Amino acid sequence: MDSPKSGSNDARVGAKLLVKESGDKVGSLGHDELDSVVIQHLLAFLRARDDAKTFRVAEFAPQLDRLGEALVLFERVEAEPRLIIAGAGHVGASLARLAAVVGYRVTLIDDRAEFVARELFASPIEQSIELIAAKSWANALRDAIASGRGVSVAIVTRGHKQDEDCLQAAIDSKPDYIGMIGSKRRTNFVLDKLREEGADEDRLKRVRAPIGLDIGAVSPEEVALAILAEIVAERHGGSGAPLSAWRRDLRRETANG
Repeated sequence: MDSPKSGSNDARVGAKLLVKESGDKVGSLGHDELDSVVIQHLLAFLRARDDAKTFRVAEFAPQLDRLGEALVLFERVEAEPRLIIAGAGHVGASLARLAAVVGYRVTLIDDRAEFVARELFASPIEQSIELIAAKSWANALRDAIASGRGVSVAIVTRGHKQDEDCLQAAIDSKPDYIGMIGSKRRTNFVLDKLREEGADEDRLKRVRAPIGLDIGAVSPEEVALAILAEIVAERHGGSGAPLSAWRRDLRRETANG
């Protein structure tokens, strides 16, 4: 907070208030009512997906006129983006390497120890990838997801049974994003199987299956790129549409305007 009017020394210049997703708060701006209205205004700020924005107190709390032209900086503090990959085959390994380059904290899980051997991921950037040889897909995935905040899960295993185990564990853990590789037939088979077993329909509807954007991918590296593109778009609220489409729409609006 900056520049309160003289006489409003109950609100402190430079004070910080951290509001957690749960609604819990740490710190204070030095004024209980200001804290309260700032927390309420945060909801609109978060929906707008801005990284940072400065508001005059009068813009969102005119009842606090004694704070005059005081400024409050709203800043989004994101959890470190994490990507958990179930399956270390050609696509999974390529996805792990690409995501590490992009800046994700990557965990790669497989039940075949030789597929997650450190010597396969020995370059400096690959050293950051957490490798897990799992005895149980479900347990390993649940442990890796933990709270689910800032976590994306890509299920790229080698078969229906592994897909089913991983998907059940993932939807139970509620990460931000879940995607599963495979044809429509294969992914529908797994989703239908979980429905029969009583899985929550709302959670199943959030699963991106087949995973990834349609970029005509052929090689494992291209498939990994298509998957990561969708994950990044989901994280930042992107549409996945070509940017050139925006330019065409703008020209059309100008012509019709």
